[in-house]
Amino acid sequence: MTLPIDPSLIAKGADWQIASPTAVDGQQQGGQSFGGALSQAIQGLADQQNQAADASQSLAAGTATDPSSVVMSVERAQLSMQLASQIRTKAVEAESDIFHTQV
Repeated sequence: MTLPIDPSLIAKGADWQIASPTAVDGQQQGGQSFGGALSQAIQGLADQQNQAADASQSLAAGTATDPSSVVMSVERAQLSMQLASQIRTKAVEAESDIFHTQV
């Protein structure tokens, strides 16, 4: 039994595009250090959080034109924070495993 695909579920637009993992803003990372990449990722997370906060404020003030874009911005920021938290937890667990390794 095959189910028909609902065309209204197709995700289109810039919000749903996935960038190449080797490119950041259209440029190759090349010789970028781990610390630089980490600080850039944290800065991107902070920017997303600020954008979500601004969008929420505009929705509360009644100046937002598209409530769905506000919800998407807040959800994107929430998912980014959850991902960062999980990465931090895994890094701390890995560090703990390394330091407890018997030599």
